[in-house]
Amino acid sequence: MRERTWLNWAMHVGFYLLLAASALRLVSRHGMVPQTVTSLAVCGLLALAYAAGIVWWNRLGRQGRLVWLGGVAAVWLALVVLAPSFSWCAVPLLFLCLRLLDARGFAVAAAALTLVVIVAQLEIARELDVSLILAPVGIAAMTAVIFGELQRESAARQLLIDDLISARGTLADSRHRTGVLEERERLAREIHDTLAQGLTSMGILLQAADRMWVTDPDQARAHVRRAAAAAAGNLDEARRFVRGLQPPGLVDVSLPEALARLCADADGTGPRVRFRLSGEEYPLAPEVQAALLRVAQAALANVRDHAGPPAATTAAGTPAATATTTATATVTATVTLSYLDGEVTLDVFDDGVGFAEPAPAPGRGYGLRAMRDRLAEVHGVLVVESAPGEGTAVAARVPAACPPRVLDGGGPA
Repeated sequence: MRERTWLNWAMHVGFYLLLAASALRLVSRHGMVPQTVTSLAVCGLLALAYAAGIVWWNRLGRQGRLVWLGGVAAVWLALVVLAPSFSWCAVPLLFLCLRLLDARGFAVAAAALTLVVIVAQLEIARELDVSLILAPVGIAAMTAVIFGELQRESAARQLLIDDLISARGTLADSRHRTGVLEERERLAREIHDTLAQGLTSMGILLQAADRMWVTDPDQARAHVRRAAAAAAGNLDEARRFVRGLQPPGLVDVSLPEALARLCADADGTGPRVRFRLSGEEYPLAPEVQAALLRVAQAALANVRDHAGPPAATTAAGTPAATATTTATATVTATVTLSYLDGEVTLDVFDDGVGFAEPAPAPGRGYGLRAMRDRLAEVHGVLVVESAPGEGTAVAARVPAACPPRVLDGGGPA
């Protein structure tokens, strides 16, 4: 667009230069005779008419510009009749015709302007000269080809710019949708690994308290207090994952301490859990610690929900939470955190019933996928091994030096 604007102004300046040169030639050749004065007056009228079109170009609209072009051409033609030396102003007028007319109209206008120039030059020479015919034709042809090619390149460039703007808008919409989906996925993982598991634990504790309320009120109250503490902890978890903060289990404590506390808390709502630490602890990125803690939470939740015999084998009428507690009471789980050279591993093994293929209950089955997604964000991997009657092992591996996550746009997260 900038090149096209400069070309327009170059043609405008060229028009006035040709007009001035023709006027000077007229005065130098014929002096200030009456016909010269008349020609100069018509020249001034042409200059004003042309300037009016430049000033009011945007206001005229397409139809107004065509009327203006016709008026300028008519004044110019009258000026050429009075003084043939003004015929070379046809070149800028040819450019205006190219801008404002379609292909057929431009061809007619170019032929008419060329014919006027030829007649005017023959009138000046007052003899038949083939060069005076061929020169205007050649100049008109070259001018038309050059201006036409420039116009086509400008149109193609504008089309490319429009396509790029459209593609940028589409890309922005796509990134927005991707961001929304990623945020939904993040919230879904957090809810699954925190609120859902916490609500399950609270349900188990409250049902256990209900069973013991008469026979062992002290123990029942202890279960209620633990459920209240779990509710407070889950509320803190909810506030933190909405704000994208570190899990509360990692606030002011190391990852091994957070895992040890998690294993101790899990004892009251399901299987017996032991924690083991292997290797010498070294610093890890906060996102790596958060991912490993969440994987341990999800894996222990799976042990509680699936490692024991299915609820259908318990006595009829036993509540589901009670059945889960009874089923996993004899299951033992071991959580092992190992600091190795170049990577950290987290293994969760249970001696429960195991499985051949994961068969989630209706509305469940999000846990393993969520664990894999979490680890993928920190360039880790998850391996699950199990067999009927032989328990289940969940192994997570994460590089110790986690590279920054790269987004679609190519920059670090």
